[in-house]
Order: sequence, then structure tokens, then C-alpha cells
Amino acid sequence: MGDERREQLGRGELDILALERRGFSGLGAKERAIREELGLAPVRYYQLLNALLDDPRALKADPVTVHRLWRVRAGRRAER
Repeated sequence: MGDERREQLGRGELDILALERRGFSGLGAKERAIREELGLAPVRYYQLLNALLDDPRALKADPVTVHRLWRVRAGRRAER
């Protein structure tokens, strides 16, 4: 059971992926949701999200969202 628990994402990590699945309209709507729903500063949220994208458990939990976010991240890196 201990190994199985380590293979699963925690509630906070799952909440981050769930927020990323949502669409947001309007200026600042996503940042407001980050603060109000997760209790995080947007900068901290994006730090956690970036680390989560490198976690194989995230890919297993939500492959569609993780693959989409990988493409977004790769595009931003290519722009630099």
C-alpha cells in the first residue's frame, strides 16, 4: 500500500491539473481562481505546475492535460 500511495498524486496536485483543464474567459479570471480556489499566489502556482509537468504521476493521472501543457511549454521555450 505504501508504494501505491507514492505513485498517486496528492489532492493539491490533482487540483492544479483540474484547474488547468478549465477554460477561463476574461482578464485575470485564471489568476483569481488560483488565489481563491487554491489559496496560492499565481507565481507559486506556476512553479508547482511546472514541476508537476515533469512528474510521471501527472502524466498517468491526466495525460491529455499534461501533453497539452508540454506543447505550450515547448512553444514558449522555442520563442526565447
